[in-house]
Amino acid sequence: MAETGGSEDDLHYDVMVENALRGVVRQALAQVAEHGLPGEHHFYVTFRTDHPDVVMPDSLKERYPREMTIVLQYQFWDLQVGEDAFQVTLTFNNVSEQLHIPFEAIAAFADPSVRFGLQFDAGEDDDSENATPEQASNYQGNASEAGGAPEKAEGGDDDTGGDDNVVTLDRFRKKQ
Repeated sequence: MAETGGSEDDLHYDVMVENALRGVVRQALAQVAEHGLPGEHHFYVTFRTDHPDVVMPDSLKERYPREMTIVLQYQFWDLQVGEDAFQVTLTFNNVSEQLHIPFEAIAAFADPSVRFGLQFDAGEDDDSENATPEQASNYQGNASEAGGAPEKAEGGDDDTGGDDNVVTLDRFRKKQ
């Protein structure tokens, strides 16, 4: 019988699960980059703007110093997906801007058309990791600046009933 010289945390299952689920985001974006968005599918992507590898215009970083949500639905261009990051061009106040977003900077990913969502630990220190894409407001790829409440993407579903397919990783995280 093999000895287990360490604690039960040695395998870091929470990290493995989170990496696997980030792979789901990468695969979904890669399919869209290659084939376009099918049917009513559209994505909310919430990411940490303060992540060191995020590349975005300074004006947006100043306005959203911690977190931003984008919607990939109608007006986005040049979606390119790599192993560790994706980049996309979106319009903000009628100006096209390219964003480079590492997968590890993503805090939440949702496809409201099928009521699917994932939340990640993207290095946040506060309770904002529990925010839904509807609560985390900033910009849509196809819309002007969002005001106090986020603009709902056309075709999106506001019903937040108990049937949502949101996967949170809290049950896998170490309690401190």
